[in-house]
Amino acid sequence: MKNLLQINYWTLGGFEGAKPPEQALAEAQEMGFEGVELTFGAGHFAPGISDKRCQEIKAEARKLGMKIETLATGFYWVCSLSDPNPEVRKRAVAFTADYLRVAALVGAKVILVVPGAVAITWEPLRPIVPYATVWKNATASIQSLVSVARKHGVSIGLENVWNWFLQDPIAMKTFIDQFRGDWVRCYLDLGNCLVNGCPEHWIEILGDRIAAVHAKNYHRKDGGGTLKGFATHILRGDLDWNAVLSGLKEIGYKGPITTEVLPSLPQANLDLARDTAVKMRRLLGKG
Repeated sequence: MKNLLQINYWTLGGFEGAKPPEQALAEAQEMGFEGVELTFGAGHFAPGISDKRCQEIKAEARKLGMKIETLATGFYWVCSLSDPNPEVRKRAVAFTADYLRVAALVGAKVILVVPGAVAITWEPLRPIVPYATVWKNATASIQSLVSVARKHGVSIGLENVWNWFLQDPIAMKTFIDQFRGDWVRCYLDLGNCLVNGCPEHWIEILGDRIAAVHAKNYHRKDGGGTLKGFATHILRGDLDWNAVLSGLKEIGYKGPITTEVLPSLPQANLDLARDTAVKMRRLLGKG
């Protein structure tokens, strides 16, 4: 496949963002990746970053022959676009507006956004929010950002995550279609689908609504969604790579495929990144 092969920064630099983006880009380039998905929120690439610094990162990527097609963040787990508290939603919207600005400056075309959460199961103290409330609040928050996305030429990619919200492709399709345009689409995470479905079904139903793809794997266990064994190896799990790649080809998907393998977080794991590069290049026919 001709899709750009990226790696998520967290595998290279960890959650704290202590490694400069330029170093991560150089390391990924040596491993055989064609781009890096930078993660916005901490360390060297965080809110408050200047236009000049973003342009320096973009220039270094160009110098290395690398791309920064997408950005990701973990911000929404602590500050949700669907939170019942309007002040929290206001902060989440402001963050997303800045996120879109920064994405445009470094040359990214899609930002990963978690639209909301009914529950965060690994945070037992977080209250469960009614689904209808999450839908209403997330819709209003994202609608307020459509014009910002259009201004910067960057799509809002809604990721399917373990949040008890938009957990099937019909729900995701219905939610996206209310925004009527290309600025709100899906950031499809293949591994996240596996807890209660098959990513190839999502691909068939969502079609050109898919703006970007995260590649990870996962072993279903007892019908649950525990984090044990999550995203530890790109080939070990229940993901049907043949069906997924065939499905992406069928819909004419031309966007990036970004590996997100995270077993040693919050630390980086360069050996895992190198191994993943070899396996993904073979899968995608890149040698």
